[in-house]
Amino acid sequence: MEASDLSNPIILIPARMASQRLPNKPLARLQDQPMIVHVLKRAREAGVAPAVVAAAEQEIVEAVEAAGGRAVLTDPGLPSGSDRIYQALQRLDPEARHDIVVNLQGDLPTLDPSLIAAVLAPLENPAVDIATLAVEITEPEERENPNVVKPVCAFAAGSRIARALYFTRCSAPWDQGKAELPLYHHIGIYAYRRQALERFVLHPPSPLEQRERLEQLRALEAGMRIDVALVDTLPLGVDTPADLERARMLLASR
Repeated sequence: MEASDLSNPIILIPARMASQRLPNKPLARLQDQPMIVHVLKRAREAGVAPAVVAAAEQEIVEAVEAAGGRAVLTDPGLPSGSDRIYQALQRLDPEARHDIVVNLQGDLPTLDPSLIAAVLAPLENPAVDIATLAVEITEPEERENPNVVKPVCAFAAGSRIARALYFTRCSAPWDQGKAELPLYHHIGIYAYRRQALERFVLHPPSPLEQRERLEQLRALEAGMRIDVALVDTLPLGVDTPADLERARMLLASR
């Protein structure tokens, strides 16, 4: 089964202006267009589902619509992107026509669109509630970096999908001092079954989620299954002015 054969997915891109390290991030200019418009373009290029921006502010809605895209205004006080896409889904699709929801971060303007199809693949297994992505760590310093989240999972020989047992900021699983044993860098793109998204956002924050500051642990603690698809490309997340300049150079070189 191809990812596009899933019954009726939708891509939702949460975006808000209140970024501490890069204020007004969704409207930062890249090649004369706001960053959020570039992310929307990457989502469309994937060719697997319609894409809509879930915006916390009217300025984002106006920027997306001016570029010919679609956006829905959400409550600016929502605590997370997951809550934002859930509210957007309820407003966009009260008839529940879309049964798969991709949560695509709004700060990935240079994203390889194939990653969106990749995150849908684990949901071909009906036992999976949530799917996400990882790439093998190749930079030694990332193995110990707490800003690099590691999914604890074991990919069987010949398989590029594995069940996540845990996510952590620590170097895990233990590598016995053997640097050649793979560790994985989590990529924060998710695909939810609609019922799983609802269950997730209505569940209170969990103890391990609060301790590690990793929202996906709430799902695991609630008994939900997350599978990880292994990919070969790590997208650039734009969080700082330096990241923004790098994204400008990457887009200019295409």
